[in-house]
Amino acid sequence: MKIANYLNATKMLLVGVVSTSVLLAGCSEPGKKTEAKPESEIDKLVVVEAMKDPIIVNITSLDDLVALFKEHNYDKESWAQGNREVPRLSFEEVSHRWKETSNDIPVALKKEIFFRLMAPLILISNERILLEREEVRTASLSSQNLKELADKYHVLKDGKEMTEELRAVLLLKVDIIPPSLALAQAAEESGWGTSRFTEEGNAFFGQWDFSGNGMRPKQQRKELGDYGLARFDSPLASVEGYMYNINTGTAYAKLRQLRAEIRTSGNEITGHELAGTLDKYSERGQAYIDGIREMISYNKLEQVDEAYLSEEKLIHLTNH
Repeated sequence: MKIANYLNATKMLLVGVVSTSVLLAGCSEPGKKTEAKPESEIDKLVVVEAMKDPIIVNITSLDDLVALFKEHNYDKESWAQGNREVPRLSFEEVSHRWKETSNDIPVALKKEIFFRLMAPLILISNERILLEREEVRTASLSSQNLKELADKYHVLKDGKEMTEELRAVLLLKVDIIPPSLALAQAAEESGWGTSRFTEEGNAFFGQWDFSGNGMRPKQQRKELGDYGLARFDSPLASVEGYMYNINTGTAYAKLRQLRAEIRTSGNEITGHELAGTLDKYSERGQAYIDGIREMISYNKLEQVDEAYLSEEKLIHLTNH
């Protein structure tokens, strides 16, 4: 879905959606809270069925989108009552018109649209990682699937055999990224979906590409080499690429170690805590960390760390 198609008329921007600085329009209020499933309880068959043959929904206006959110209890009332179930949603791309128009709408409304559309992609990506993690945890050392995962995450070198020690190393890498952290970084790196790189290549996380196929900055810094920004086929692919980068890049070893320690302790893995390890994600260092933590806190994004996906079919939004 081209996000700009939500913005067909100024009037529609000011009705139907309540402006707010949080994902689902409001802080939690007393009510029944639903819980996400533990990683070991994710049913692969349910996931496969939910993700295949998506339901195609045509969105032509902001009102259409709001109605869809409401139909699936993805609105402020449901969130305030403690519901953390998020529908499986995907969309095609961000259009140039979103960049042109987004400055003319309330900032809070722009945030709300961005967070609501990105959250399902992040949860879908984490769900896939948790399925991989369960395979790593339970497969025999001779399992071909385990070997392929070890190769994918750069743990198993050519000619080597899997060992329990390598399984432990692999488990450090095959794990989730808290939605609060991914949402904050996506907003920061893409300028709320308005950057040229997001428009041209679905680049929501500012990942560099040294292959020669990346999108070149207008002012390339020669001392950093022949680099560009990685392009992706879809917003979902961008989220998956970001998580793979965090889970394999040498610059993020501290994040993976801290995440493992938190998991071992039985505590919740939060974006605010893991953000403290991202000193190498940006040249801004500690200032970048502070900015991401402020975004998480200000927008109450850690509430989204409690969210989980509906078992209903994937809904793919288009404007055709």
